[in-house]
Amino acid sequence: MAQTAPILNALGRRIPALRITVRSMAHLEHLRSRIDVPFEYVREGSDIGMLMSSPMDVNVKASAEAYASLHRDWGAKVRNESNTLREFEPDFVLSNVGYLPLAGANRAGIPCAAVSSLNWADIFSHYCGSISGTHQITTQMRVAYNNADAFIRLSPGMPMRELYRRQEIGPVAAAGQNRRDEINNILNLHPDEKLVLVSLGGIAGYLPMDTWPKLPGVRWLVPADWRSMHPDASVLESINLPFNDILASADVLICKPGYGSFVEAACNGIPVLYSNRADWPESTYLTQWLAQHGLCREVSRFALESGNFADALTDLLAQPKPQPVAPTGIVEAVDWLEKWIGN
Repeated sequence: MAQTAPILNALGRRIPALRITVRSMAHLEHLRSRIDVPFEYVREGSDIGMLMSSPMDVNVKASAEAYASLHRDWGAKVRNESNTLREFEPDFVLSNVGYLPLAGANRAGIPCAAVSSLNWADIFSHYCGSISGTHQITTQMRVAYNNADAFIRLSPGMPMRELYRRQEIGPVAAAGQNRRDEINNILNLHPDEKLVLVSLGGIAGYLPMDTWPKLPGVRWLVPADWRSMHPDASVLESINLPFNDILASADVLICKPGYGSFVEAACNGIPVLYSNRADWPESTYLTQWLAQHGLCREVSRFALESGNFADALTDLLAQPKPQPVAPTGIVEAVDWLEKWIGN
């Protein structure tokens, strides 16, 4: 939702009479924490993504099997999706970034577009392209994307050279409000202490931070389900503020490469310490962009998991915070969508 929610919020404010229906497997509470305009919710979805064996590792075998199952009798799946979409009677279908809804919308004659920094055809081909029988799956994916009225490609993003209806736009991210004084009161932090937000971008799993050393003057903010026993760790959910406000109030974000993490940090002027995912095809474009537009340091996966990154973190904390990047892609996406919806 880090990519879609800012666009929906701006689009809903631009067109107050717009009826938005969100089809997603994400929990309603999470969607409401991101989308601040009225919307209807349908808990269903077909987007597989890539199945993970850990927050950093793709389970290639399980992913290939899941896509093979989805594409078995692909024509029937598209017909069923087309019928489902007709029941909603939409004027437009926007997908981030599942391709079955695009195929269904195209069959139903409903205008549609994808919006994302990546597409699953390129990701799937990268990991599973050498597996027997996957060529037809990749072809069906690309046909679905290319039959949409556009692919709104966010910056930074993958090149997507085999997608022919790309609409290139700038970065998309929600700006947060710095509420550090409130957070200091909630967590009983001294104003001189540094608050480091640790997040894996919504991927299930955790970092073994209980073994991290104590760093003087540093407090860690981590998700509740990590159940961290580190003496300097506080629970993210205990603050009960919007995530983007918490991010905008932090001194550093620790994460793995991901569009939401990197671009939200850059658009809120927050330094980033990260461990790269060398095998993830999108990583190169994200890390290059962040190095150019933000303030970041890379550490090894071993360093991140063991907590052996004190020097890199200290260096980041000593630097002036970068100027926030303008999320220009929000207005660009809304301008494009408003024309299509109006037509």
